[in-house]
Amino acid sequence: MAKTAFIGLGVMGGPMAGHLARAGHDVAVYNRTEEKARDWAQRHKGRTYSSVAKAAEGADIVFSCVGNDRDLREVFDAASATMRKGAIFVDHTTASAEIARELAAKALERDLGFLDAPVSGGQAGAEAGKLTVMAGGEPGVFSEAQPIMAAYAANMTLIGPAGSGQLAKMVNQICIAGVVQGLAEGLHFAKRAELDVEKVIAAISKGAAQSWQMENRWKTMNEGRFDFGFAVDWMRKDLGLVLEEAARNGAKLELTQLVDDYYADVQAMGGKRWDTSSLIARLERQKS
Repeated sequence: MAKTAFIGLGVMGGPMAGHLARAGHDVAVYNRTEEKARDWAQRHKGRTYSSVAKAAEGADIVFSCVGNDRDLREVFDAASATMRKGAIFVDHTTASAEIARELAAKALERDLGFLDAPVSGGQAGAEAGKLTVMAGGEPGVFSEAQPIMAAYAANMTLIGPAGSGQLAKMVNQICIAGVVQGLAEGLHFAKRAELDVEKVIAAISKGAAQSWQMENRWKTMNEGRFDFGFAVDWMRKDLGLVLEEAARNGAKLELTQLVDDYYADVQAMGGKRWDTSSLIARLERQKS
């Protein structure tokens, strides 16, 4: 069992840290909102600390799941000052590839391992302990961290060197954006054509149109319910990272740009905290 620290106890980090504790690891936690950290510690018999540095002190492995590049840099700098030599910092934040490479270089200077390891699977996957991890870093560091991450991840893949995990997560978000928009338009079309939507989905979900989004979101999208996980605000943050990276590497992401614009429309409708399947609300608003 490892001595671990988990920094950031949001809708993803809280359940992930909980799985670590249930697996028998020694878990210290820090969260900016102290009340949330205290509540987590009471439920999972963990230890909460008033600073990142104290939570990370002497840890074998420190996990982070925070908001953005700036937050991540602050957390890493504080944690790396007290982690033991040879320990590993695993970042599950969806952030830029640039910050991943920057922190990997800092970690090497400080005799620490580093993985950029964003996740996919949403809140439901975090709570079920069935997340997908796409990692960037050194193979030896990944092999050492993998058995510990198995507490909350069903699939773990080392994509390549530092930054590769973040780039793979960008691919993930590009694909999700297109699939959700396609599903939204399909459902909208079915309703305008006065079809029985349930029968249509039963038919096409057994063929080439099948997707996780279809299986898990068609019904709530059809009913106009959008409180099932990853928020529009978060998706726009992620797509912003994607589009910035595309501007650097020359990738043409015309559909991704269009869907990002559509999510901006959803935000303007008051849907900042709706989940990403709410793209259909924009179409339904226009149906009259």
